[in-house]
Amino acid sequence: MTDSLPVIERLTQPVCDNDLRGLAHLLVDTVESGGVVSFLSPMTIEQAEDWWRKTLATAHNGAIFLVARDARGIVGTVQLHPAWAPNQPHRAEVVKLIVHHRARCTGLGTRLMHAIESAATEAGLTLLTLDAKRGEAAERLYRRLGWTFVGTIPRFAFDPDGKTPHDAVLFYKELG
Repeated sequence: MTDSLPVIERLTQPVCDNDLRGLAHLLVDTVESGGVVSFLSPMTIEQAEDWWRKTLATAHNGAIFLVARDARGIVGTVQLHPAWAPNQPHRAEVVKLIVHHRARCTGLGTRLMHAIESAATEAGLTLLTLDAKRGEAAERLYRRLGWTFVGTIPRFAFDPDGKTPHDAVLFYKELG
C-alpha cells in the first residue's frame, strides 16, 4: 500500500472496529466538507458509526461494500445494493460513493466506480442505477464514465445545512 495509490478491496463481514471507525471518520469528513450523502451537519463520529453499523447489519445478502485504503486508513468507499423485488434480480443501485477530502481529484472516484461495476458484473447484474446532486463533481464523473442521464428531480433533498434544497440527477448503466 502506498500513499499515492490506495488499494481497493471488498469489505467483509463482520467489520472490525478499526474499519467501522475509519468508515465513520470518512462519512463525517464528507458531510462536514459539504458532501451530499443524505446527512445533515454537524455529524458526530458516534452518529456515523451507528449508521454504518445498522447499514452493514441490515444489508441485502448480495450487497457489496468496497473500501479504498491508503497508508493512513480508509480513504474511500462505494456500495452496491441489489433490488429487493423478485422481478428485478438483474438490477442494483450504486450508493454512497465517498472519497476523503485528502484523496479528491486523484482519480479514486473513477477507480471505485470501475471496481463496483466489475463487482456487479461478477455478481451477474446487468443494470445499475444511481442518483447525484445536480451540478456537482459526481454528476460529471458519472457522465464521463458513460452512465446514461435519465432526468432531474427538482428540490429532491437538502444540502448538509438542512436548509438549501438541491436537485437530483438520475442515471443508469447497462453492463456487458
